[in-house]
Amino acid sequence: MLRAGALVALGGATAPLTGCDLFDRDDEPSPPDALEPLAAEALALEARYRAAATAAPALAARLTPIADAHRAHADELRRMIGRPAPSGTPTADPSGAPVTEPDGVLTDLRRAEQQGRTNAAKACAAAPAERAALLGSIAAARATHVEALK
Repeated sequence: MLRAGALVALGGATAPLTGCDLFDRDDEPSPPDALEPLAAEALALEARYRAAATAAPALAARLTPIADAHRAHADELRRMIGRPAPSGTPTADPSGAPVTEPDGVLTDLRRAEQQGRTNAAKACAAAPAERAALLGSIAAARATHVEALK
């Protein structure tokens, strides 16, 4: 009987402590979300389009709506992840010399979109149901972008 009373007293004393985050440690970072690379890719694509529109002003009206779509995708992915987007303006991938001739700009962007479409489709196939709809629409949008760049 005394043992039972002691266990109840001990259990009652420790239960409130666990609710106070006494034993929870917030100093360990949470693991990266599987959507982080896709969100980063969307920001990188946006930056590529904005840089391309600056390099080839004749294409700006055609490229700006696609850049805006990539920004919207990045924002929605970040919302789903539950983490804000990194501060600052994304910069385009500096690999290689910038292409300024319109046909070259479109070819480079098509390649980037095709890779992005593949990445989004793979993420969609591996995603849980609550994420698949967004990822499927991003993959479809990227496929549409490839066609718009022809």
